[in-house]
Amino acid sequence: MTKAELIDSVYEKVGGFSRKESAEIVEEVFMIMKEVLANGSKVKISGFGNFVVRDKQQRVGRNPQTGRPIEISARRVLTFKPSQVLKEVLNPDRTEEDVGENTLSAF
Repeated sequence: MTKAELIDSVYEKVGGFSRKESAEIVEEVFMIMKEVLANGSKVKISGFGNFVVRDKQQRVGRNPQTGRPIEISARRVLTFKPSQVLKEVLNPDRTEEDVGENTLSAF
C-alpha cells in the first residue's frame, strides 16, 4: 500500500473529510511519528506494534565481492515489533501450541 492509497482509504472509510484534508491528516500522523522517532522515543500503536530506534555501534564488516574488511560506521536503525494482535491477524491458523513448538525448535 502506498501513501496515496492510504490517503484514499482514510477518505473513503472515515468520511466527513475532503481528499485534501485526508491527505493532511495522514501527512501529519507521519510527521509526528518521524519527530518522535528522531528524538529517540518509541511509537507504540496498540493492536499494531512498536516502532523503536536503536543505536548500532561501529563495527568491522567484509566487502562481499572482495572479502576485504571494511569499517561500518555507527548509526541509528528503526525496528518494528508487531503486536500479538497483528501477529494473530497475519497468522489466523496458528495456535498457542504451534508458536511454542516453533520457538523451541529454533534452539
